[in-house]
Order: sequence, then structure tokens, then C-alpha cells
Amino acid sequence: MNRRDGHGNSARADGTEIAFEQSGSGPAVVLVASALADRSDTARLAALLARHFTVINYDRRGRGDSGDAPAYAPDREIEDIAALVEHVGGSASLFGSSSGAVLALRAAAAGVNVERLALYEPPFVVAEGDDGPPRDLAQQITAMLAEGRRSDAVRYFMTRVQGMPGIAVFFMKLMPKMWANLTELAGTLPYDIAVMGDTQQGKPLDTEEWKGVAVRTRVLTGGKSPAAFRRAALAVTEILPQADHRTLPGLNHGAVVMAPKKIAPQIIEFIKG
Repeated sequence: MNRRDGHGNSARADGTEIAFEQSGSGPAVVLVASALADRSDTARLAALLARHFTVINYDRRGRGDSGDAPAYAPDREIEDIAALVEHVGGSASLFGSSSGAVLALRAAAAGVNVERLALYEPPFVVAEGDDGPPRDLAQQITAMLAEGRRSDAVRYFMTRVQGMPGIAVFFMKLMPKMWANLTELAGTLPYDIAVMGDTQQGKPLDTEEWKGVAVRTRVLTGGKSPAAFRRAALAVTEILPQADHRTLPGLNHGAVVMAPKKIAPQIIEFIKG
């Protein structure tokens, strides 16, 4: 682990380097980004949290300045989180959003030394009536990427998984820098699909799968988000022994990037206990 001026990288056992920025002081918090996001998307949140904590804001493998490996498995990303936790002294709290929240949960379930878990809208689909992604999502995304259709893969994921209106995606494509960043990250979409596993198929969460999560956990949802996120949050609180739920008025699924000032106080209050 090497650090210079708050920046560093972690060489994993498989040779993959994970880039991160460290800021602040106090109890450690690791930020785990969602699909189609890197540490630039959580930079504003990191700055707010760094007034209270030692914050590790990192690029998940395959993103930003981090490296990658030929073969992917969610376990490799759990090992990356474990290495970052070890770097800050062997224990840390985690904050994850969307599929990053599920990855944070998986890290805690796998035995990473997590103090507390703060999660924003883990996208579980726990009721048959709730809209989930297409059952052949992995095959569709993999095929598009194999054909070099990265832009199509991003659009497909945004509209069919995130529920974004097509017109909104159209206007995003008119912003060349933003769209270029998204298409650059398209190759990691299969990673988030693997992290989610079969938890978006409209069935109750498997208690056995998450029994290793014994730490204090807070699940946050936005008041403007679809009701399915609230149902998912309540499902998490039902199967974890130390979990609770809060709804943040006026926020939607993109709040971590768009409204970090409204999310940060909730994370600060929870982690400080």
C-alpha cells in the first residue's frame, strides 16, 4: 500500500491495483460506488464526511484509475474492500449506494471487519408486483459489450434496469463528456449484475444468504423513489438483527450524486451513534 498526498493504491493478491483517495481524520468510512459510477461520483459526499471521519473514496476494480483482472467474481471486490479496511487499521464503516450497497452487505456477510453499514436504496426486488430487470439482463449486456456496443449497453441498463425515461437518456447523450464517462464504465455492468445475483427476481430475501451481517445497519430511501425501494429496505430490516430504515423526503435514487448534502447528515449521525 503506497500513499502520497492523500492518494494511494492497493495491490491485490491477483495483481489488481485499487486506486483511492483518503481524506479527513477519525473513525474510518469506506465509500462503495454504484453501477456506472467511480470515485468522482462520490467526491462531494466524501468531502462532507471527511469533516468527521477518515474517508476512503475508491475506484472499484475496472473503473477510473483502478486496474482489473481477466476473470471477475464478486469475491474479488469483497477482497478489495477488505484490503482498504486493513489499510485504515483493520476496521471501518461502509457506505454503499444501489448495487454498491449490496456489495457492502456482501462484504459484511463475508466477515470483513465492518463497524457499521449505511446503505442507500439497495435495489432488491422482493415482491412479485415490483418491476425488476429483464431475466436475460446478463446475456443482453454481455452480448452488447462483446459487439463493442458500449453506448447501447449503457442505454439499455439505464432504461430497463434503472427505469430512466428514454428522453432523459437522450439528453444525457448530448453531453459528450458525461456520456463518454458512462460508456467507459460500461464494461463493469456485468460486475454489478453479478453482485446482485438473483436478488431482483421478485422473491423474499434469503435469510441464510445474509446471516453474517450482524452489525448495526441503517437503510436509507428517498421519498421520491419508487415504493419498491422502500419495500426492499424494510425487507432488509426484517432479516438483519440490528437494522433500521429511514426515508429522506424529496430525494430519489440519484441523490448520492445530486444531493449529497441531504444524505451526509444521516450517515454522520448514524456512524457516530
